[in-house]
Amino acid sequence: MTSKELSASPTVFDELIGRWLTLRAAGPVRHDERQGVWQVLDHRSVAAVLADPATYSSDLSGLTPTQPDFETFREGNFVGMDPPRHRTLRTLVSQAFTPRVVAGLEPRIHTLTTELLDAVADRDRFDVVDALAYPLPVIVIAELLGVPAGDRGLFQEWAAALFAGDDLGDAPDMADLERALNALAPTVREMNGYLLDHIRRHRRDPGDDLTGRLLVAEADGVRLTDQEIVGFVALLLVAGHITTTALLGSAVLCLDAHPDAAALLRAEPGRLPTALEEVLRWLPPFPELGRRTTREVEIGGHTLPTDTLVMAHLATANRDPARFTEPDRFDVTRRPNPHLTFGHGIHFCFGAPLARLEARIALRQLLDRFSDLAVPDHRDVVLQNPAVIVSPRHLPLEVRRP
Repeated sequence: MTSKELSASPTVFDELIGRWLTLRAAGPVRHDERQGVWQVLDHRSVAAVLADPATYSSDLSGLTPTQPDFETFREGNFVGMDPPRHRTLRTLVSQAFTPRVVAGLEPRIHTLTTELLDAVADRDRFDVVDALAYPLPVIVIAELLGVPAGDRGLFQEWAAALFAGDDLGDAPDMADLERALNALAPTVREMNGYLLDHIRRHRRDPGDDLTGRLLVAEADGVRLTDQEIVGFVALLLVAGHITTTALLGSAVLCLDAHPDAAALLRAEPGRLPTALEEVLRWLPPFPELGRRTTREVEIGGHTLPTDTLVMAHLATANRDPARFTEPDRFDVTRRPNPHLTFGHGIHFCFGAPLARLEARIALRQLLDRFSDLAVPDHRDVVLQNPAVIVSPRHLPLEVRRP
């Protein structure tokens, strides 16, 4: 099957999907000589890697390039930690960033989506990333943290810089990554300084926002340090911002390629959550997760030595025919849908509920407001570098109203 057979009409992601299919055929485990990493490709093996932090550590120290400014974020970024430190940090953060807090954002997300779409109400063509998918999660996170409205643009600038990947190829090696880290260091330094000042202001004058709740979170007599809070906020900027941008943009592209699916969702909007899970399976924003072996281990018929970099490939696992019926068919009614896009085990994505909520509300309003959403020319669609994130950067649409 070629990549052009994967969808009802060609899409800007067909080449990337075709590469994933070629990679899937090499599974379940292969060694990438050029990058010097082991790739785990089938659903069972990827899930096993992600569920075993004792064997497959999230701490990649010594295997990947480091940079002093980025290292400051590691103190609160529990994605790169193993138990017991991971458990401590996640427990503390969970006291402040609760499911109730996320659910309570729903009315505000509705209002913000309405306001953002009202701003393009007189246009028959607009960029849905610029108009909605990018600013919506930025504003939500900024308000959640108690960031002044005038500073929201900083969050957009930081995220744009961190995820541009303009200097990286499709398969960067360690030298490429080191150059990218050094180029991004000034952005990270600015972000770190701003967030530290923001936290210190809240210590002097605590507010009833997420920053204030993070300051008082306590478990077994332990509280978060200022730098740990900065690290978590940086993580939230990723988990609760760029993931939503990617999910919403990819959803629009998928529905453009599958008009029957779009018609079904307009007729039965209750299917939206299931449809978004299929978008997540089809186009995971982060197709790979890195792990480090802590001991010699057998997997997929291969012996991996200690301190080896392993890439758990979510995109190929999500298309494993042993786990999914007709995995190369985009099906917005697919149930069950055990995709691994948000991870598995102790590192299941902390920002997943927020991303799902924002994307569901935003996509519902798009489908309600417009009787047709069409990508007039795929040559005008600009993608992010898929080595960094799978997402449209610019997505011009032509729209018709009921």
